[in-house]
Amino acid sequence: MADSPLLRLHPHDNVLVAKTPIALGETIAEFGVRARAQIPAGHKIASRAIAAGEQVKKYDTVIGVASRDLEAGDYVHSHNLTLVDSYRDPAFCQDLRPVAYVPEAERATFMGFVRADGRVGTRNFIGILSSVNCSATVIKRIAAHFTPERLAAFPNVDGVAAFAQTSGCGMSSPSEHFDVLRRTLAGYARHPNLAGVLIVGLGCERNQVDALVDSQGLKQGRLMRTMVMQEVGGTRQTIEAGIRAVEEMLPEANAAERTRVGANHLKIGLECGGSDGFSGITANPALGAAMDVLVRHGGTAILSETPEIHGVEFMLTRRAATPEVGQKLLDRLAWWERYAAGQNAQFNGVVGHGNQAGGLANIFEKSLGSAMKGGTTPLQAVYEYAEPIDQAGFVFMDSPGYDPVAVTGQIASGAQLICFTTGRGSMFGSKPAPTIKLASNTPMFKRLEEDMDINCGVVMDGELSVPELGQQIFEQILRHASGERTRSEALGLGDHEFVPWHLGIVS
Repeated sequence: MADSPLLRLHPHDNVLVAKTPIALGETIAEFGVRARAQIPAGHKIASRAIAAGEQVKKYDTVIGVASRDLEAGDYVHSHNLTLVDSYRDPAFCQDLRPVAYVPEAERATFMGFVRADGRVGTRNFIGILSSVNCSATVIKRIAAHFTPERLAAFPNVDGVAAFAQTSGCGMSSPSEHFDVLRRTLAGYARHPNLAGVLIVGLGCERNQVDALVDSQGLKQGRLMRTMVMQEVGGTRQTIEAGIRAVEEMLPEANAAERTRVGANHLKIGLECGGSDGFSGITANPALGAAMDVLVRHGGTAILSETPEIHGVEFMLTRRAATPEVGQKLLDRLAWWERYAAGQNAQFNGVVGHGNQAGGLANIFEKSLGSAMKGGTTPLQAVYEYAEPIDQAGFVFMDSPGYDPVAVTGQIASGAQLICFTTGRGSMFGSKPAPTIKLASNTPMFKRLEEDMDINCGVVMDGELSVPELGQQIFEQILRHASGERTRSEALGLGDHEFVPWHLGIVS
């Protein structure tokens, strides 16, 4: 069976997944199926006759209903599978199981930067933030001054990163969008991977620098500075003043050294992009297994992308720590239903071209794999976008499914590392929290090895079990947390992936 080109994920399923391409007319004897079409790898084939209107199940979960009568061996995809949204019992706390925590004396450790207030970083950047798009060019020019040659004298500093954004003025204030932007900027300003921060504004924007600092409880000092272009003297003088400010921060930032700390200090953002039919079989379950290990060691796993749990939210509500936590997740989904009303959006069933080509027919099937990244431990809390995460364990942060926006929110919430699964091959990277990329299948990993950190295709290849790979992923996370560079860091990615969530109408 291990050598079969087809995979049955659950005994109750009425579809099988093609591990390799299946030719028209090919017979797979162990399943008694003869292919009635060409089936690409990662896609589905009917294991038996399925009547029109009958539920189609994968992992014993409904991913739609047959739009016409299907025969055993038929290719099952978006052309004959209809998304039907029906009531799903949230069954709050029904599957709640206590965490088997590792004794503190036996918990894993990593080498991190301990800040004065006890927060722990995995990197040591100086960050420059713009309160408004009007100061975006200026902060990029300031950061560009600090070339590797100029930073050579500060070996403990990972770089000077500019986090430019395209909002801050043409927006309603007060508004939900305004609150989200300020919360995101503040989350970066207080991020443990930043040793020092400079915030630059123009002066007449709605998102005033002083009001941003005061409203978010930020404290100015040697390593948290602000400046306003209209007060400093314009573009050139602000760039020069910004360079001087960073130069003054560098010696103190460079004095930071890595020390051994417990894995309980880690917060890991979980992301997926370019998912395929193997993502929910290899990469996402393996990452979930790694997060189960992290939680047992006292750490925090942050699942996001609210549209990508739509249809399988019961997998989370049934292991919510309390009914209130489960209801908060449902409340966020209800907000999304209003937000996405009338739109040709993922929440309403439409997945991207790459997802379709990779074997995912609709959002329910995609969500089924996406939710697996969170593992199996209790859902301890639900947070809004970029809200500071103060609860250890497995938590959820509301966000869109768009990768840069979701990751920006996770980092603002406190994630010091991002684990990013992909089946088609995402080229994503992030700062100041680096991204670890996990490939769902071996052919893609080999094709894009320069961008991928971990090959989860070894599960499909029969080389490792999901728990074995999960343990290896956890150990690699600790190495990257201790300073080992990820592939995206080596490629210099992350300078353009700061994308706060835009809500509302631009005035």
